[in-house]
Amino acid sequence: MSDFDVKIDYVFKVVLIGDSAVGKSQLLSRFARDEFTLESKSTIGVEFQTRTISVDGKTIKAQIWDTAGQERYRAVTSAYYRGAVGAMLVYDITRKQTFEHVARWLEELRNHADNNVVIMMVGNKSDLSNSRAMSVEEGREFSEKEGLYFMETSALDSTNVETAFTTVLTEIYKIVSKKSLAADDPNGGLANVMPPVPSGNKILLDDELTAVKKRACCST
Repeated sequence: MSDFDVKIDYVFKVVLIGDSAVGKSQLLSRFARDEFTLESKSTIGVEFQTRTISVDGKTIKAQIWDTAGQERYRAVTSAYYRGAVGAMLVYDITRKQTFEHVARWLEELRNHADNNVVIMMVGNKSDLSNSRAMSVEEGREFSEKEGLYFMETSALDSTNVETAFTTVLTEIYKIVSKKSLAADDPNGGLANVMPPVPSGNKILLDDELTAVKKRACCST
């Protein structure tokens, strides 16, 4: 059954952020389509995919944006932080530098996103534990200090991918539900609960990005 055949109760926008080549696109592909390819190329600009899940009897459509990690695209992706109610902050457990950059990505996210954004820090490529440069304890310690959720994942063998995304979406739903009860508003008063958009692995560049942003802004 497609999304067009079911009633969508909420649409949540989640962004994937982190350095290039940490596996953001593979995590998205694994969660959205249960696919993994060794020939994956670097993301250009911004692309998104969607997946619908059920939480507490409600149908939630996750609109997940994959932001390019390369520096030259930072100005493009940062414009989309504000619309996010969830974020996956990804580093590669085999590359210490990607972990060292997490603090910078987190600062940028918090400067642009909603104060209630749900953040999951993800140490990806846990299947390469023999090449590990960062321990589980180091990742957990940083996440606890910053008040983040934390999980190690492997897009290659699917370890914790489903759990990581589902946890973020469930926590977003809990926040929206509380706001709904308080405000008696079906959208919980959260301007960042997004309207449905077409699904698919679509690369969005300058003109398309502007158009999508305008639709999102005008619909909230």
